Amino acid sequence: MRTLLLLGFISIALLSYNSAFAQFNASIMHDDFALLEKNVNVRASSLIHRLNATKDTLILSSHKKINRVYSVNMNYEREVQANINATFFKVPLTKLSQGKHVFVVVQSPLRIIFVIKILKDNTIILPPNEIKLTALQKEDH
Repeated sequence: MRTLLLLGFISIALLSYNSAFAQFNASIMHDDFALLEKNVNVRASSLIHRLNATKDTLILSSHKKINRVYSVNMNYEREVQANINATFFKVPLTKLSQGKHVFVVVQSPLRIIFVIKILKDNTIILPPNEIKLTALQKEDH
């Protein structure tokens, strides 16, 4: 009887933990602009690749020179293509289409590959009867 009670208690605890974790994970993903799936290969450890705090910019840095970076989207189109030849570079993600993007960073002779998923479309949708908002400049008197 004790074993059955203990088993029931453990089952309820695991179910409530999974539910709480799923809600927490969904709330994090809901607020993020993009997700980064890092390359954890030992040979890729020379490249530091991360997202900034707002997760709308990819930051690349390395002690070795980064030659090029490009990305291929889900339609096999290149949306990012840059010759860098520097040790630090920022890639704005706001111009990328929504979906999965495979990034390739070239550090000759290495090709370091990782994935960024753009979760939100960066377009602003206005109601049909609204006019586009503009900023007015204050006149100095």
